[in-house]
Amino acid sequence: MYRETESQIKPMFDFTKVRADFPILSQSVNGNPLVYFDNGATAQKPRQVIDAISQYYQTTNSNVHRGAHYLSDKATQLFEDSRTTVQKYINAKDRVEVLWTRGTTESINLVAQTWGVDNVSKNDEIIISTLEHHSNIVPWQILCERTGATLRVIDVKENGELDFEHFKTILNSKTKLVAVGHISNALGVINPIKAMTALAHQRGAIVLIDGAQAMPHLKIDVQDLDCDFYAFSGHKMFGPMGIGVLYGKKNILESMSPWQAGGEMIEKVTFECTTYNQLPYKFEAGTPNVSGAIGLAAAVDYLASLERIAMVEYEEHLLDYATSKLSQIDGLEIIGRDCPKASVISFEVKGCHSQDLGMMLDQQGIAVRTGHHCAMPLMSALGISGTVRASLSFYNTTEEIDLLCKGIEKAKTLLI
Repeated sequence: MYRETESQIKPMFDFTKVRADFPILSQSVNGNPLVYFDNGATAQKPRQVIDAISQYYQTTNSNVHRGAHYLSDKATQLFEDSRTTVQKYINAKDRVEVLWTRGTTESINLVAQTWGVDNVSKNDEIIISTLEHHSNIVPWQILCERTGATLRVIDVKENGELDFEHFKTILNSKTKLVAVGHISNALGVINPIKAMTALAHQRGAIVLIDGAQAMPHLKIDVQDLDCDFYAFSGHKMFGPMGIGVLYGKKNILESMSPWQAGGEMIEKVTFECTTYNQLPYKFEAGTPNVSGAIGLAAAVDYLASLERIAMVEYEEHLLDYATSKLSQIDGLEIIGRDCPKASVISFEVKGCHSQDLGMMLDQQGIAVRTGHHCAMPLMSALGISGTVRASLSFYNTTEEIDLLCKGIEKAKTLLI
């Protein structure tokens, strides 16, 4: 439980300096200072990312890999340097293991529709968890329908934590793939993916990690995790929308069939036969999102410039403070607690529908997420229809948490 001592209240992280990097946070909404607690849906962008994208369009805009002129050469260099930046940030062995996609959803679908179609068949099993976002459920359902494979689901405990013991009981020689989220988008629960990956590999299974919610909070080392695939989105880690990454081990990517066909993913085309391009271009058909890749690299550089340990400690400080303050509100129940968590708090208020509460908070300038958070099976397992989610970031403050608590109290007087 959080105790309000001076040593704990005083932040070790210079959030004031960091907050100034995010121009959107200085505005007002409905006559109140903006309090942005919807970081789990999309994070705000620092000036460094905005400037990098603007600079590209003002000075370098051109297609890549194809032009025999200065702008194309410069754009290609920036584009490929961005891939290397991401490779080093996640500690991939080779830059060709970083594939550009539109985001986590497309990354997962790419694996399902290439590796999955080629390798999964009847009598095989795919394991996911109750905590998953719909994007890490539906692609595997479709694959199972097409192949006759069976989808197995890891149970969740009453406190929202993944049931690791249940995972061990359903993992078996038939398991072909384990696909789990690193951090639950709905509850903020951190899953033990390194241990899960090791167990899955002992059974000969491939492991895909949905890292969309983890990238903004944790420093990811894919070699240390030893996962086979790691998928994430740029916009949740302070980069632009419409760009994401699929990390895959080189030997696995080389064995996979192409997904989308067109320019760039080919080496030679005749009407009789087509030869596919080498990695990573085999999976990057068409004109890529060049500005998105440059913006994502700028976001990575920005995150790398921060004092990571202090940043994590500050987010933990915010989580502890918010948990303590919200727990003092009569009728409020936090869903998912007493387990490893990122700075995400999902809660219900007795007598208040989550959507109504979210609208009342918005009138006070406070942005939260409401509903099932694209995790309907999880909500069903917990016996609830939805929650209010406050997802915090390192640019948030304890003063904003106080405003959230006051906003909830005010909403209660009008809704109950």
